[in-house]
Amino acid sequence: MEDILISEIREQPKVIRNLIDVELDNINKIASQLLGKFKYIVIAARGTSDNAARYAQYVLGAYNHIQIALATPSLFTIYNSPPMLDEALVIGISQSGQSPDIVSVLEEAKKQNRPTLCITNDSESPLADTSDFVIPLHANKERAVAATKTYTASLAAIAMLSACLAQDQKHTEEIHQIAERLDIVIQNALTVVKKTERYRYLEHCVVIGRGFNYSTAYEIALKVKELTRVVTIPYSSADFKHGPIATVQPGFPVIVVSSAGSMGDHINDFTSKLLEMGAEIIAVSDHTPLLERSQLGFKIESGIPEWLSPIANILPGQLFARQLAIEKGLNIDQPEGLSKVTETY
Repeated sequence: MEDILISEIREQPKVIRNLIDVELDNINKIASQLLGKFKYIVIAARGTSDNAARYAQYVLGAYNHIQIALATPSLFTIYNSPPMLDEALVIGISQSGQSPDIVSVLEEAKKQNRPTLCITNDSESPLADTSDFVIPLHANKERAVAATKTYTASLAAIAMLSACLAQDQKHTEEIHQIAERLDIVIQNALTVVKKTERYRYLEHCVVIGRGFNYSTAYEIALKVKELTRVVTIPYSSADFKHGPIATVQPGFPVIVVSSAGSMGDHINDFTSKLLEMGAEIIAVSDHTPLLERSQLGFKIESGIPEWLSPIANILPGQLFARQLAIEKGLNIDQPEGLSKVTETY
């Protein structure tokens, strides 16, 4: 019998297609009502949703020229000393919409008469009730503890918001095309993922990504930690050069995420440096030479725009984390010490 996690991983192309079909008009209306009403965005999120917020920093920064700040929820709850939110749009991202600290950020924004928006899989949650505008993910109930389909749906929602705010028809067309590519990415990954057996005794590793895929590095690291208990640390390649690269020695495992585009050559060159130092490379890439030089290579379908590549690139990371958990004999759907809904204050 198939575990819940793999069924939800496989479901993601369908979820993305449905989200685009059902919500694009709504997001367009939301964007039209928000235009001119804010100068920057504050995003409140935790865990997987926080990684979606990292994606938003790059997409909305690069294509909408909007400065994105990540909220510090403890200032709103534990310290009871919220910052001023003048001229901000405040966005909450939460799959469950239940976490009190995320809700509190949007409640404070409303007290300060700032517009609020949430991205959530539960349109009847406290977060949705607090928000002026709601983008539901329509991902159906996510039963596995490790989030998969709600993460990629959140990325797609952010991409649509960016395209609608910019009234960018080219980007809107690219969003429509992305779902069809995801099925191929999953199938490609499934053909090689059993080679993960090589890493059964893995105890630590790092994940490298930069630019749009900085978020992917964080989310892959989170999935590996959640499912396998392996100490996994995400870095941008730039930050890794500033000291942590000293940890690399022969056999040191590094997961590298690289996509064609502005950051592609940089990441590929950086990976060459890691290989010279003896690192063991696990690659998620559309760059064939990089895949050929890796001990385990997950091929990404070519032609996916760099700004949308995180939606595709996380899929092999999810499958790698799941397979590593299988190799270690761990419970995939109910990792020890975790629950589906985490409430923080």
